Order: sequence, then C-alpha cells, then structure tokens
Amino acid sequence: MMKAVRFHGKKDIRLENIEIPKCGKGKVKVKPAYVGICGTDLHEWEDGANIIPTTPHPITGEQAPLTIGHEFSAVVEEVGEDITDVKIGQRVSVQPIIYDGTCGACQDGLVNCCDNNGFIGLSGWGGGLSEHVVVPRSAIYDIPDNVSMEAGALVEPLSVAWHSIDVSPFKKGDAVLVLGGGPIGLAVIQCLRARGAEKIIASEVAPGRREFAKRLGAHYTLDPTSDDVVARVREICGGVGADVAFDAAGVQVGLNQAVKAIRAQGTVVNIAVWNKPAQLQMNDIVFREKKYIGVTTFVQGDFRHVLDAISSGNLKPLPMITGKIQMDEIVEKGFRPLVEEKDKHVKILVEVHP
Repeated sequence: MMKAVRFHGKKDIRLENIEIPKCGKGKVKVKPAYVGICGTDLHEWEDGANIIPTTPHPITGEQAPLTIGHEFSAVVEEVGEDITDVKIGQRVSVQPIIYDGTCGACQDGLVNCCDNNGFIGLSGWGGGLSEHVVVPRSAIYDIPDNVSMEAGALVEPLSVAWHSIDVSPFKKGDAVLVLGGGPIGLAVIQCLRARGAEKIIASEVAPGRREFAKRLGAHYTLDPTSDDVVARVREICGGVGADVAFDAAGVQVGLNQAVKAIRAQGTVVNIAVWNKPAQLQMNDIVFREKKYIGVTTFVQGDFRHVLDAISSGNLKPLPMITGKIQMDEIVEKGFRPLVEEKDKHVKILVEVHP
C-alpha cells in the first residue's frame, strides 16, 4: 500500500492508503519528488468537482475519488519491458495531459485540444500527490543535471505560459500587458522576459503580487483599482498601446481594459479559465482591427523548451516557491494559505520524496 492525497468532493481532500500501481507496456513508474499546488486544485476543493470527473472519464474510465497533483517532478523507479530509452534513477518532469490520439485535434497534433482530454492528477491514472505513479512514456521529460527537482515541479505552469506566447503574435522587442499576478501571470512575465520583451507591464490588484511581478521580470506594475490602466499602458508604449495583452485574470473589467490598451491590430490572448460568461465590445475590436484568441495548456515539446530555458539560465523560476509542506499538511498549510493569503504566496510545493 502507499499514501496518496485524494479528492472526494467539495472541501473534502483526504490522505489515504491505496494500492501501489503496477508498471506495464509503454509505461514508466515514478516516485514523485515535488508537487505544485495549482489554482485548478484550489477551485476543485473550494467549489466542488468541475474538471475532476464525477462520472467515468472517457479515456481513463475513472471518477472521484481520485488522486490529485498534476505539476510534479519525479524519479524513475521502473520501466515497461518495451521501453529502452528511459533509465531507472532518471530525474523527470511529468507532462500530465491525457488525450485519445484519434480525434480531429489530436490528428492535427493539438493534443491539448483533444475532444476527450484530461490530466494525470485530475482525471485519473494517479497523480503526483502519491508515493508512486505510473505514466505513459510520452509524459516524461528528463531534467538536465543543473536543474533542481524543485524547478522541475514548476515546468508545467511555465509551459502553459510558454505555449501562450508561441500561439500569440509576440515577437522580440514587443511591449506586452499582462493581466493578473497569480502563478500563470507570473509565469508569463518570466517567459516574456526570457524571450526578449522590451516592455512588460503587469496589472494586479494585490500589492504583494505586484512585488512578485517586479522581482520576476515586469518593467512596470499597475494597480487597476487606482491606476488608469489604459492611459498608463498607452503612455508607457509611446501613445500607441501594447502589441499583445495576456489575460491571466479572467475578470470582465480587465478584459475591457486589455482590448482598449492594445494598439491597432494588437492581440488579446486569453489564458484564464472564466467562471462566468464574458462580453466583448466588438466595435472596439472591429474598428481598430484587433484580435482576441484563446490558448490552453501546452503541446508536445513545450516542456523541453522550458527545461532548456531553465538550464541555460534564461528562466529563473525558483522565487515563485513560497513554501514547502508535507502530504499530511496539504489542506492546513497548502490549500488554506493559497486561498486565504493570496498576497503572500505564489507556489507551495509538497515534498513527497525530496
């Protein structure tokens, strides 16, 4: 038997003993090292199952209660008999997307847009918050020798940011507005800095998170409760507005500001998961030929790009870590502080096998 953190329902997370999973063909068994607590985990805990299935998932066949944890680094402890390119003891980051490989999106190489997609640690197949987990060979990416296991647990949110920049029209030297200073907004700021943004403007309500934004690479920070965001962005950008805006906040007033703050033919990129319908002022878009696009998670290769950027020193994400806890502290020292003390925390890591 092994210990695992399991989601049962709203405000119901339990540390339980469950069966140790068995490795098999095409699979790799790993021991999780560090696991990041994600905003999605918090939403499921606070509001009840949304992404976590309450009926059998179309790919995994599993439903709550499920083991959680989808941002994690690990060490390989066993490989399937058909796998020859992975070694026991290898340090890896786990890319958690589950996809069917047969739908139209998957056939186009867009596994992140799979019709039946899910995530290890949210939809079944175990999760990082357990002593052992078995994942597909395609899910693991080796961690370079000069990259820590803690940084390896940050690759998943950084890959969301990296992918959003790839999908956007961003180019080196652009001026960019980032809405939201949570983990994804801060990841976007770091990746923009690494990729040569000339001006990074962060808009965030919480003072502590504005400080994190500065520390992690923002050139300017704005408080949307007191600053005229649109006027300030235009002023900073020579009167024309930002080239691209990334919305990691998902708030209507922020969206309205972003559309007005970008230049003619500029682009707003939505990364946020909204909990209510949003409105677009279409004339603001039409008459200045602006664009609004959505992005989700990451595609094959994004983990490699992020790991290489950390290894080269272009990305330095460790300041995102604001706490380390044990599995039996997950609620009191993990979930609660992240919900109730957002201004103090960015990413709390759970030490499983540090």
